[in-house]
Amino acid sequence: MSSINLLTGQIQSGKTSLCLAVSEAARQQGLRLGGLISPAVFDGGNKTAIDVLDLKTSGRRRLAELKGNQASELETIRWSFLPEAIEWGNRALLKAVPCDLLIIDELGPLEFYQDEGWVNAFSILESGRFQAALLVVRPSLLEEACRRWDVTKIVDLEGSAQRLSPQLLVQQLVEG
Repeated sequence: MSSINLLTGQIQSGKTSLCLAVSEAARQQGLRLGGLISPAVFDGGNKTAIDVLDLKTSGRRRLAELKGNQASELETIRWSFLPEAIEWGNRALLKAVPCDLLIIDELGPLEFYQDEGWVNAFSILESGRFQAALLVVRPSLLEEACRRWDVTKIVDLEGSAQRLSPQLLVQQLVEG
C-alpha cells in the first residue's frame, strides 16, 4: 500500500532544502527515486529564479524567473513560468514511477485550482505506483490535499520537524 505524506511550511521555511536532503538520504539507502524538486536560484543573495530537478535522471531546467516586462502564459504574483520547463517536468513525472520514494516539490494553487503546473502529479498519485510519496503543500492548501488523498503523515516545518534528520524521515516514510 502506498503512503502519501505532506511536507508543509511557510515560504522560505526550508521545504525544498529538506526535499533535497531527503532525496540524498534516500539515494544513500539505495531507494529508487522519482519526482521533481524545485530549488531556488540565487544571485548575490537574492532569489532570482527557480529550477526544476528530475530525481530519476538528475536532469535540470530553468522553471521560472522573476516577473519582469515579458509576458508569460503562466504567471503568479512573483514568477513567470517557462512553458517548455512545465512540459518537460510533466513528462518527467510520467516516467517517475514506479519508484520507492516519489517527491513532488510543490503542488500549489496552480495545480489544485488552475489545472496548470505539475498536472500529471495527480494521475501519478492515483496510480499508487510508489511505496511512499512526499508532497510539498503550503499550509493554506493542507485541507484541500487531505480531502483529495488519504494522508499518512504531515510534516510541518513550523514545529519540531525542523530538527528531524533526513535519514530518519526517509525511514519513517518508506517503512510506514
